[in-house]
Amino acid sequence: MRRQLNTLYVTTEGAWLKKDGANIVMEVEGAERARLPAHMLESMVCMGRVMVSPPLLGYCAEQGICVSFLSPNGKFLARMEGPVSGNVLLRREQYRRTDAPAGCALIVRNVLIGKVHNQRAVLGRALRDHGEDMPEADQTALAHARERLRRISARLLLEEELDVLRGLEGEAAQAYFGVFDHLIRAPEPAMRFEGRSRRPPLDAVNALLSFLYTLLTHDCRSALESVGLDPAVGFLHRDRPGRPSLALDLLEEFRPVMADRLALSLINRRQLGERDFVQLDNGAVSLKEESRKTVLTAYQERKREEMRHAFLEEKFAVGLFPAVQAQLLARHLRGDLEAYPPFLWK
Repeated sequence: MRRQLNTLYVTTEGAWLKKDGANIVMEVEGAERARLPAHMLESMVCMGRVMVSPPLLGYCAEQGICVSFLSPNGKFLARMEGPVSGNVLLRREQYRRTDAPAGCALIVRNVLIGKVHNQRAVLGRALRDHGEDMPEADQTALAHARERLRRISARLLLEEELDVLRGLEGEAAQAYFGVFDHLIRAPEPAMRFEGRSRRPPLDAVNALLSFLYTLLTHDCRSALESVGLDPAVGFLHRDRPGRPSLALDLLEEFRPVMADRLALSLINRRQLGERDFVQLDNGAVSLKEESRKTVLTAYQERKREEMRHAFLEEKFAVGLFPAVQAQLLARHLRGDLEAYPPFLWK
């Protein structure tokens, strides 16, 4: 496993990236602005009007550095990668398992157990850290949501039907996001959360969540490819052209811890506010360019924090957890593990 999992985010409009020896150089209007050794990188994300030279793209492909292109709002546009890693036998087993309802349901059940457990942990941490400062109505709502999530977790343990499992996932999301606004302590009306909205996000909180989910999906996709799995063929998310279904499956376990909690921290610590967002003509809300840099910095800092893995009983940097889970999933598909052990935050 690679211990150095760094991602380079390029957000400067009009930037030109080129290769200079074993270095990646960024120029803006002909002037060099940054230089970074390529061996430090796992991947590179270009946001907005960023141009990459053909020699650099070829070099990244040779070095196993995937290059993704996103819109200024964080929407995925394209991805460049070198030869696919891993062996065909692992992918053949992945495809067989996705076509077998029983085997597929076993993986989906454990993924959802991890997701619901982590959602419940986020609510519990908020009650523990800030419960005394919350109105009684907020405390009651969070407690009821945690109990509802606990009951859903118990039902997941007993369920074997794939469609029922997907229905329970939707029920858990409703319970969790139904009280998400109670976790926001910022006084600005523009930072309230009235429900999940996507494609496009219609308020500041949804815009922030969607942006973080995009970053996390990129990391999950890279992790799956690094162990030889096909990120387009998932278990929980149905196959759809252009959708990285398995990356979205892996994402589910990490949303509450790596994205939702970070979004709450940025809002509650006043690092982001109404001033950091702009409403577009179609009603969508988007992060401003400088604010995206604030989020990217915080995301990279969060990935450097260490956390103990409940199954492996070892400490890893948070940014390595997608790679760890991808490896565990591959081991399960190969038959080395009886079941896929989900990521559980404690």
